[in-house]
Amino acid sequence: MDLRIISLTFVFICYLMSYSFAQDGIPLIPFEQNENRTATYQEGIEFYESLAKASNQVEMRAWGNTDRGFPIHTVVFSSDGIFDPATIRDKGKLVMFVNNAIHPGEPCGVDASMMLMRDIVMKKEFSKEFEDIVMVVVPFYNIGGVLNRGSYSRANQNGPMQYGFRGNSQNLDLNRDFIKCDTRNAQTFNQIYHHWSPDVFVDNHTSNGADYQYTITLIATQHNKLDPHLAEYMQQQMLPQLYAKMEVKSWEMTPYVYARNTPDDGIAGFLDLARYSSGYAAIHNAISFMPETHMLKPFKDRVQSTYSFMTSVIETMATDKKAIQKARKKAIKNTKEKASFDIGWTLDMTRADTIFFKGYSAEYQTSAVSSLQRLHYDRNRPYEKKIPHWNYYKTTQSVEKPEAYIIPQAFYEVIERLEWNGVKMERLTEDIDVEVEMYRIEDYETTSYPYEKHYLHSRVELSTQIQTWKYHKGDYVVYTDQASNRYIVETLEPHAPDSYFAWNFFDGILMQKEHFSAYVFEDIAADILNDNKELRKELEKKKREDGKFANSARAQLDFVYKNSPYYEPTHKLYPVGRLLKKTKLPLE
Repeated sequence: MDLRIISLTFVFICYLMSYSFAQDGIPLIPFEQNENRTATYQEGIEFYESLAKASNQVEMRAWGNTDRGFPIHTVVFSSDGIFDPATIRDKGKLVMFVNNAIHPGEPCGVDASMMLMRDIVMKKEFSKEFEDIVMVVVPFYNIGGVLNRGSYSRANQNGPMQYGFRGNSQNLDLNRDFIKCDTRNAQTFNQIYHHWSPDVFVDNHTSNGADYQYTITLIATQHNKLDPHLAEYMQQQMLPQLYAKMEVKSWEMTPYVYARNTPDDGIAGFLDLARYSSGYAAIHNAISFMPETHMLKPFKDRVQSTYSFMTSVIETMATDKKAIQKARKKAIKNTKEKASFDIGWTLDMTRADTIFFKGYSAEYQTSAVSSLQRLHYDRNRPYEKKIPHWNYYKTTQSVEKPEAYIIPQAFYEVIERLEWNGVKMERLTEDIDVEVEMYRIEDYETTSYPYEKHYLHSRVELSTQIQTWKYHKGDYVVYTDQASNRYIVETLEPHAPDSYFAWNFFDGILMQKEHFSAYVFEDIAADILNDNKELRKELEKKKREDGKFANSARAQLDFVYKNSPYYEPTHKLYPVGRLLKKTKLPLE
């Protein structure tokens, strides 16, 4: 054993007196002492603190705050002890970012990451790979959920004995919060992610759903919405390597089992919008993965397969460093320069690949509870056969980026989120009238029940108008010549599925603030129609074509009102202007 390991072992003994040790002197984490146990928050933090004190190759840092009042920690391994992202980039290294316990009832990554970080520090076999890779680990993201520990919230899961809860301290699902950032967790995470801007992102999970033979499945970010340069590398090179490496390690994988009925009828690719971790990483031009271990497999197997997946990613990044850097460089350049962005997608049911799948026969039996039919997977009847895999999404909506967006400073919550994600913004130094394209919200649908604290808008219909609009000193100008363009477009275009309009940040414009009393406006409306013959023609035409309208005096008055100077111009007018041509603006 070399002096470095002897020194590390001594420090671990000092800090981890309650830990057991393997024969080679490597300290064991709680999972290795009991394979149906996941580390508590305190155990995990103390473990990493000890590791950081023991090795100058490890940095542990506390960031910001969470809804539970604790910071989010990052633990970084850098073989040369350099922890500045800019310097790391200058040295030509890749950054791998691993997130754990976003759903604390799915803790496989917590324990797998503890073992992996320890082994990277203490075992020589990792030294070659980490000449070119820096690994960033978030040990616990949903800290409130981690501390809400119990044994019953995951009724359909095989261990561990105790685990955390899916919801955070606001009872929100953090894997829906990456754009809206209702939680301090997400607000802090956005800033951590921007600080590191990783090349590859891994968010560790455990699945729900069908039963099958695999211990681990994989969601790779949807390739049709990833930049094509990254998508081509991921699909053609990286994924085949990962699947092959996992099979060699005796953890054969299959794509995530997103089944319409049962898996033998086929599975579909998952559309990871930007609200999800992998979709959030994708709009920042990172290759991203959500490994999903199977809920019914023993916890020890789920942890070990997660460990093996992360090592497979590391090995692939090490051998493919130049290819990853080249693809990402092209993706960032393309994001800065391209004129059109896709903002809507739907599954293409006309295209499917055929994959080999190992499942269990599904059958229906009489329920002992209801006496009705219930689904049952028979593990005594395994099968291996080819099934369809629908993994192609087609674009349903695209948008031409403007020269810039102009955002009124009143919408400070939007501005904050753009800042957290590294969007470059400038501010007007004086009031100005400027010609912009503006959207009016003509129609939209809203969920009838709350979804993650919001009543989400969808199916947004817009009309556009070019007009001169007054913006004020201090308002923000966002030019679309930057690496953050995808984030900018997908959040500021109101008809995008995860836009700030969809998430209710602009709901104030949807409510009319001034109205009229009919008995007063009757005389005003008559004068307006007398002076505006074209408006009278439109009114008469609408009465002929719409019987309900013709029989409603209020509707007809409202028609005149909304076509008069009395109607407030900001009602349903989306306040973010699109600057369509180069214009000299007074900027800081």
